Amino acid sequence: MGVLTPWGDLPVSDAHVHFFSHRFYTLLAAQTGAAETAASVCERLQWQPPPGAPEQLAALWTAELDRHGVSRASLIASLPGDEDSVAAAVSAFPQRFFGYFLVNPLALGALDRVHAALRNGLRGVVLFPAMHGFSAAAPELNPIYEAAAATPGALVFVHCGVLTVGVRKKLGIPSLFDMRFSNPIDLHPAALRFPSLPFVVPHFGAGYFREALMLCDLCPNVHLDTSSSNGWTKYQPTPLTLADVFRRALAVAGPDRLLFGTDSSFFPRGWHRAVFDQQAAAMAETGVDAASAARILSANLHRLLGAD
Repeated sequence: MGVLTPWGDLPVSDAHVHFFSHRFYTLLAAQTGAAETAASVCERLQWQPPPGAPEQLAALWTAELDRHGVSRASLIASLPGDEDSVAAAVSAFPQRFFGYFLVNPLALGALDRVHAALRNGLRGVVLFPAMHGFSAAAPELNPIYEAAAATPGALVFVHCGVLTVGVRKKLGIPSLFDMRFSNPIDLHPAALRFPSLPFVVPHFGAGYFREALMLCDLCPNVHLDTSSSNGWTKYQPTPLTLADVFRRALAVAGPDRLLFGTDSSFFPRGWHRAVFDQQAAAMAETGVDAASAARILSANLHRLLGAD
């Protein structure tokens, strides 16, 4: 299975796909403060309601990936409390999906949830410091890092930078994120303390590109994912094209620490092919060779997660 790229047919695995399950929409509906249901939320968004069973939604994603020739994808449980949905998807299609889950480390029982999810086959511990109001450097997070470090093929995925959650905006749910906790530099102490644990910063740092590159330069266990349209480039003092972003990231982190992702999420849009096309064209513009492109598009993710 492969995708046509500027280098020919190459395996592609998407490191960043949100799994918007029925449970996800139910949890989201509860945050609206109104008498909403999963179905009414989808109707307001004009998105296709997911099947009730996560295994059925996983089957839809499998067919969607097949349609585009994508080998595997990392599915993210995008609200705390939805990790079981992603675990069910991974269990149903273990050769197609990796499972990530969002956790609020300040919530009661957070460490127990992390241990349970990792035991249940999930591999990516997702942290959103600005959303939940904590620093990635806080010593209280060490037990979570320790749990991930003790699990073969696990990683910690940390949202940084200027991030807006489009689904919340459309539903009128406030996103009271605290930007004081958005800087990738906060990860520096943890990355040093746990040198064998891979950390992933999505969206090239989402506006903190310089800081993300500094972190990568100092910590060889820090990786960047390339997902989304990368509209954060408008914040840079010097205009950057996507090819410029790849060129600088490659110069600092090299081709072994970049993970391709789209930030795909909902149906009927499905897999965000336009993001892939834009990123592949940008990488080709930098002069990346086929071997390096293959690592970025698939092999790096498989290596980090211990996949065949």
